[in-house]
Amino acid sequence: MNGFETLENKLLAAATPRRIAVVCGDDASTIEATVRAVERRWASVVFVGATEAVGRALGHRANQPNKSLVAAADDGEAARLAVSLIREGRADVLMKGLVETPVLLKAVLDKQQGLLPPGGVLTHVAVSVWPGYDKPLVYSDVAVIPYPTPQQRRAQIDALAAVCRSLGASEPRIALVHCAEHVSDKFPYTHDYADIVNESKDGRWPGVVIDGPLDLRTAIDPQALRVKGIHSPLQGHADALLFPDIVSGNVFYKSMTFLIPTATAGMLMGAACPVILSSRGDNAATKYDSMLLACLSQS
Repeated sequence: MNGFETLENKLLAAATPRRIAVVCGDDASTIEATVRAVERRWASVVFVGATEAVGRALGHRANQPNKSLVAAADDGEAARLAVSLIREGRADVLMKGLVETPVLLKAVLDKQQGLLPPGGVLTHVAVSVWPGYDKPLVYSDVAVIPYPTPQQRRAQIDALAAVCRSLGASEPRIALVHCAEHVSDKFPYTHDYADIVNESKDGRWPGVVIDGPLDLRTAIDPQALRVKGIHSPLQGHADALLFPDIVSGNVFYKSMTFLIPTATAGMLMGAACPVILSSRGDNAATKYDSMLLACLSQS
């Protein structure tokens, strides 16, 4: 797979369009991305909240098929109504528009009417495609969990493996990222990395290959492994990277998006459906690719 167009082809081949509930999606980039998805006929969209502004932004396109508008008194009600569409089986994927993230997450995480199962872990998963790597690279967490606990780290591995499989990896290879390739008391999470590798060998994640600690180069560059004389079952071809904390993950994400030509998508995993949590400043291409990723992961 060389880009997100492969995801689009898979969705175009599906029998029915995915249903996306968009909360306060009246910004130009969200309108452009959602209209394109509808016109490509792999999605239908329900715009919840900010309906007057959405209607103005859509113009004549508001009357086209597979678009509908649901009014809400304010952003909070819009988020709750969109979540209820998911709970009632009337939408498949939740998407953030101009609503502030805490407002949307409050509805998603509501203990009575939200989307997070008891004991569930909400984590962010991103995917980048760039010329320097021969396949999409999946990674977590860049936006939600500051310092993952051992339980959260294992939930992140579950999410990474699921996304890798949705992208076509039959045997996902997941690298546990550190600044070096050895366990150290100075970095307690590396001891948990060793435990995860042992659990993987014992069959906790069937069909998934996990190794670490590895630095970024040895995770995705076979030559770096050879130079350092390191053996890794990933062989320098990781499908996914698990970062130790949000700082390292976020720096990697922003380096990918700002410093090199990269197509990037992202979403929240762990809830009853994928949640597209694009930044309000993201362009239409990023939001469109995130819609592709979320809708394919939902299937």
